[in-house]
Amino acid sequence: MKVLEIRTRKRCEFVDITKEVIETVEESGVKDGIVTIYSPHTTAGVTINEKADPSVVEDMATKLSKLIDPMDPDYRHTEGNSDSHIKTSIVGASETILVEKGRPLLGTWQGIFFAEFDGPRSRKVFVKVIPG
Repeated sequence: MKVLEIRTRKRCEFVDITKEVIETVEESGVKDGIVTIYSPHTTAGVTINEKADPSVVEDMATKLSKLIDPMDPDYRHTEGNSDSHIKTSIVGASETILVEKGRPLLGTWQGIFFAEFDGPRSRKVFVKVIPG
């Protein structure tokens, strides 16, 4: 297993970790199996989406912030990050990708993103390659 160290710069930010995941798979020597990317944080997740156009993840961040109001007066959690917990539950804490011929099977436009919802922070992401 490899641990990726990520330093986010904004409260809501999508960090492209595709290259690091591909390198981890290649370094593992696994030709066929799966790779799991997992965020152990309750206010950050992992998602797969288009990476060719950076406006896609910008739109995702904008829309999530509009849908889930950071200042909603109905929140009971008093740390000021209830919206971050909700966004993480929607996005999810992990992704699992098939590995074939030593590479993750990503679509042409797909990238893997660490989704920060309570930054800026120092974060960890666990990447585990499992032979199949």
